[in-house]
Amino acid sequence: MQKLIPVEEAKALMKEAIDWSLWGWLTEKRKLRTTADRAWEALDELEKKVKGAWSDDLKAAWREVEARAAAGGNARARRQYEKAQEEARDVAPEIKLAAERLKEAEIEADAAHVKAEETFDEADRRMSTSMACEGTRQAIDAWEMREKVIRKAESLGRRKAVS
Repeated sequence: MQKLIPVEEAKALMKEAIDWSLWGWLTEKRKLRTTADRAWEALDELEKKVKGAWSDDLKAAWREVEARAAAGGNARARRQYEKAQEEARDVAPEIKLAAERLKEAEIEADAAHVKAEETFDEADRRMSTSMACEGTRQAIDAWEMREKVIRKAESLGRRKAVS
């Protein structure tokens, strides 16, 4: 996976922000938010591109995993899951298992992202620099987790394309 400039810029700014005073946080938080949003957008775009290059079997397995995760108690979502299951019925079990593992990693990365956002929101409400610093660490960790997910997705696409 190539390094994404917006992500690297956001990480550098977050590392710098760890040492900001309350005044620094108050005056620079808009810039920090904009930079962080650009990083997330760049990661999302790359992930879509990577998944778009997957084989048809891997895409079918992914749709099944996604539909299962969304199914819950919703009748419409259950029908979509059943349809996805049918489309993926001929997909090799190892491909399905790899898609499930990738989904688990993606869920963890999403949770880390949400946690960082919540920490920043709470830091803003409390005007807490220590909490904002914790949010920066969490954001960096969340970006790195998402990068790992993308690398796994790339690897999965290459491995199955070769098979």
